[in-house]
Amino acid sequence: MRYFNEYSTMFSRALFSYGIITLMQPNIIGVRFSKIGKIYHFDGSAVPDVQVGEHVIVDTSRGKNLGEVAVRMTEPPPPPDGGGWRRIERRATPRDLLLRQNWQSKQVEAMIECRARASDLELKGVKIVAAEYNYDGTRLVFLFSTETEDKPELKSLKRDMQKKYPRPQVELRQIGPRDVAKLLGGMGACGLETRCCSKFLTDFSPISIKMAKEQGISLTPNEITGMCGRLRCCLVYEYEQYVAARKELPKRNKRVVTPRGEGKVADVMPMTNTVLVLLDNDERHFPVPFSRDEIQPWDELEALRRKSEAPCDRHEGGGCTCGKAKKESGEKRTGNREKPIRKR
Repeated sequence: MRYFNEYSTMFSRALFSYGIITLMQPNIIGVRFSKIGKIYHFDGSAVPDVQVGEHVIVDTSRGKNLGEVAVRMTEPPPPPDGGGWRRIERRATPRDLLLRQNWQSKQVEAMIECRARASDLELKGVKIVAAEYNYDGTRLVFLFSTETEDKPELKSLKRDMQKKYPRPQVELRQIGPRDVAKLLGGMGACGLETRCCSKFLTDFSPISIKMAKEQGISLTPNEITGMCGRLRCCLVYEYEQYVAARKELPKRNKRVVTPRGEGKVADVMPMTNTVLVLLDNDERHFPVPFSRDEIQPWDELEALRRKSEAPCDRHEGGGCTCGKAKKESGEKRTGNREKPIRKR
């Protein structure tokens, strides 16, 4: 068989060199390993007719794993750095699915054992969040989080857990607060029955306090932080729309001209394309809403007024076309002309 594979490879290369075989687009398949997990791309040449929803065995950087086909790529994405895509080896069999179910049933027990051992070792600030077996039980990963940014010393814990579970390869992996909230699930800070990260978010976008300011959200911690203690992921949902809408509206405290007179912008509402204006001639001092089409910036109108009243500074050199130079020259000629003397 080994010689047959070598000869077939040489034969394919020869056909390709003579142009008989042309380069074909790779069959790239998107696979995820958890229900709301990130999608990873693999070469699906071994299973060209695989469909979305089927389970496959893939070769990953951490060994073989079982995943679910999430998408078939019509256009292949850019290849990963350092080489090509890893391959899908085969379809998962019913035995593979039963194996995964069997090992998943032992994950809670392994997590409890690891927590107890971490407590015996007095590893303060280290929280064992979950334990995950791969589908055939050859790898066991303990996920943990820490209260500080310092990397804890966990060699003793890993050594003890490897002795406790000699068959699988034991690994300790640190995750962040958002990943912890995603794993634990539960109700969101806004009252949503299931948190966004546990329901549909596959990646965590970078969030900044500027996003809350741009949307006019209160900056109190309870209003902008989620159950993970970090800024809420939902702050990024409408951020770009707010930025684009604010560019078309005047800023606060700007002078504007409205159909009811001049005033100062008290607040802006980007999503409704409306501004609240405190009118100078309004004795009630209540802001009045106006749409963007109903207002004009006061400084722009003032600049236009000054420009219209300013004398032309080019007609003196003869290059002006405003007509003012001709008018003035005509007035001068008329003024210098002597009046005729009538004879009696």
